[in-house]
Amino acid sequence: MAGTTSSSRLATLPNVVTLVRLACLPVFLYLLFGREHRAAAAWLLAGLGATDWVDGYLARHLGQVSEMGKVLDPVADRLLFIVGGGGILVDGSVPLWFGLVVLVRELLVGGTTLVLAALGARRIDVTWWGKAGTFGLMISFPLFLASHSTLGWADTAGVLAWVAGIPGLALSLLAAALYVPLARRALAEGRAARRLGVA
Repeated sequence: MAGTTSSSRLATLPNVVTLVRLACLPVFLYLLFGREHRAAAAWLLAGLGATDWVDGYLARHLGQVSEMGKVLDPVADRLLFIVGGGGILVDGSVPLWFGLVVLVRELLVGGTTLVLAALGARRIDVTWWGKAGTFGLMISFPLFLASHSTLGWADTAGVLAWVAGIPGLALSLLAAALYVPLARRALAEGRAARRLGVA
């Protein structure tokens, strides 16, 4: 494995992969609303979710870990939920309460992250609970969409959506709750580091 370094570079292969994933979101919306092709949209969203690990893997194994990538990757995940989940919610393929809880959670966490950064908090790494919850939800949303498509296994997709979605939602909410003390610590440590830097 290549030696892992951290830099502020943007033009790394992992970052390119992340940007390509983001560029596919308008294609998803076009398939869902422009072409009204739920099956194709579901497959694309599933692919975007399934490749979530690729950028991180490449960053570690190519020694291309960057500060930009550490910010870009979670932003991409959040946009995947907001755009993908929001589109499916508007489409009506996911239960209203489920979609709203996920979207509100993502908006709150995303907004809190921005506020903390503005206040000088150090960056908070994603927890295992958050990763596991994200994985479950990334599986469930395409399955909810597939369950309302013309696919021959649409009924099975609906069952699998709940099998992945309920644990995913529970873990993501747990991660959000655990985020509170982590955020307080990150803010205190960030401010302390700034005071030391000034001194």
